[in-house]
Amino acid sequence: MAADFSVVLDELNTTLKSIEAVLRIDDMRNEIADLEQQAAAPDLWNDVEAAQALTSRLSYLQGDLRRVEELRSRLDDVALMHEMAEEEGDEATTAETERELASIRTVIDELEVRTLLNGEYDSREALVTIRSEAGGVDAADFAEMLMRMYLRWAERHKYPTEVYDVSYAEEAGIKSATFAVKVPYAYGTLSVEQGTHRLVRISPFDNQGRRQTSFAGVEVLPVVEQTDHVDIPENEIRVDVFRSSGPGGQSVNTTDSAVRMTHIPTGIVVSCQNEKSQIQNRAAALRVLQARLLVVRQQEQKAEMDALKGEGSSWGNQMRSYVLHPYQMVKDLRTEQETGNTAAVLDGEIDAFIESGIRWRRQQETVDAP
Repeated sequence: MAADFSVVLDELNTTLKSIEAVLRIDDMRNEIADLEQQAAAPDLWNDVEAAQALTSRLSYLQGDLRRVEELRSRLDDVALMHEMAEEEGDEATTAETERELASIRTVIDELEVRTLLNGEYDSREALVTIRSEAGGVDAADFAEMLMRMYLRWAERHKYPTEVYDVSYAEEAGIKSATFAVKVPYAYGTLSVEQGTHRLVRISPFDNQGRRQTSFAGVEVLPVVEQTDHVDIPENEIRVDVFRSSGPGGQSVNTTDSAVRMTHIPTGIVVSCQNEKSQIQNRAAALRVLQARLLVVRQQEQKAEMDALKGEGSSWGNQMRSYVLHPYQMVKDLRTEQETGNTAAVLDGEIDAFIESGIRWRRQQETVDAP
């Protein structure tokens, strides 16, 4: 057993060194010191948005650094403890060190996935839009289930979120919703969730209790930053205002504060109704529109590259099935990741699916590389 322990310990040491190299720990420490100095400036909060971005980045880097340093310390400690336990023939402590090593391996595997997020926009915050697709009222209900799943996932990780817009369906559920996940690398992490999700269950809306298949679409966009230069001329935007509405179409606002924004050249339409004022809703809608246009630009560039390489996209659209009847299973159609604990998944326990999706994407990129 000691030989196995040593092999696993060496393997984890090598992986952690690789992670430290990818994360550039010394550069990270320097950036943290610089951000801490900026955060101490007395006029920091004069620009609230910039201050929030700075403190969010600082908090994220400090968390990353703390995780790596704690892992390094735990690896050193467990190696020493195991060696002493072996020398003294202390079987209880030996067993304890083996459990600790297994725990360390889980955390290192999770952190290794984070190092795979090195795409152009992967470090950005995310804008997530969920839309009901085929399946009528069941699809609208499923869209709301997915929205809750992602918001619970964010809550479990203590990631701040902000809901920009919810369009409720007449009978139950939602037609669409857009919300932000405000943490660095949210886009790189959640972008593997993009695509069509499929639900199979006995419909609670069918009085004959028949099985129903319904679909909902998930779109994930990177939040636009000032460096992206997504400038939209005023004459290319049409803005309509209306009253916010709640479930069942009821009005929840007595003033025309909700905003619908149309980008005339592309026909892209976004709306925001969850802020208190029309000005705030307009600003939020503009951020979503800029994110959509950024992705359009990115897709145009990718199409040009694919044309040069003479190949199309390798991404399939339908990416995950949630089966609640006649058996219980959630299965990712790309990675083969699956679980029978459907209740846990729909309550936000989706890390295993996200991590396998990130690894799968990296494999696809390696295969597609020239």
